[in-house]
Amino acid sequence: MEPVFERMDGVKSVIAGYTGGATVNPTYEEVSSGETGHKEAVEVTYDPSKVKYEDLLEVFWHNIDPTDTAGQFADKGTQYKTAIFYHNDEQKRTAERSKSGLEKSGKFNKPIATQIIKASEFYPAEEYHQEYYKKNPIRYEMYKKGSGREDFVKKTWGDKKGPKEDLKKKLTPLQYHVTQECGTEPPFKNEYWDDHREGIYVDRVSGEVLFSSKDKFDSGTGWPSFTKPLEPENIKESADKSHGMTRTEVKSRSGSHLGHIFDDGPEPTGMRYCVNSASLRFIPKEDLDKEGYGKYKKLFEK
Repeated sequence: MEPVFERMDGVKSVIAGYTGGATVNPTYEEVSSGETGHKEAVEVTYDPSKVKYEDLLEVFWHNIDPTDTAGQFADKGTQYKTAIFYHNDEQKRTAERSKSGLEKSGKFNKPIATQIIKASEFYPAEEYHQEYYKKNPIRYEMYKKGSGREDFVKKTWGDKKGPKEDLKKKLTPLQYHVTQECGTEPPFKNEYWDDHREGIYVDRVSGEVLFSSKDKFDSGTGWPSFTKPLEPENIKESADKSHGMTRTEVKSRSGSHLGHIFDDGPEPTGMRYCVNSASLRFIPKEDLDKEGYGKYKKLFEK
């Protein structure tokens, strides 16, 4: 569940861990035994001025099987049963309304089994479990597919990034055209082509970390240009044969069109990632902490 929440604008942090049981400071092995009463969970910290609790719940529903009474997909046991842990009465009421709405929607022909439980002590999981999908991307993708989760989500909700109408409300027409329809913005008339501030660039839609100002250079093209990505695993490359030419398109891992990559860049890489400003959101170095990207501050320390 970490990646789907981390991609949301307004989410500050997502921590994998254990909660709901009585054992103090449980280990993964103890929780996996099913004898601690704990569930595997994620703790989501978010900015309510940027993202609503209702939106978090929607993302949650869209990434689980809420009718599974035995666990989740290939994982069975009480530690894998789904639950929403609320911290106050307002969250409880909102979660109950959301669950009721899902039950009445007719989306599922079985009862919703997800529990709504008062939050108790949350214990962060071991470090190797944190952002596992980034540390072991191939294994993570194989598990997501092999467990049945990926196919279930696609079959139930459709193979898409999210409701298109929601994206149209969130993005400007140009941002939507570029990120979702592989459009191109005008050169020299975009937000970041000549921006020289220090900081990082993230996916406008998902918030995934993409590039650093440390690797940005003036290519003379009128678009933001970078010699390399800051987080290579968040970049996907594919052949683009549109407009009568063959180029290499670059997208974010979540699917937003970014631009193209060329081999006419400066040293040390010799590459030029030519990216649309409309696909990016810039986080200045002084805002990294409050935006939830604090771990990148060290890039700009002298």
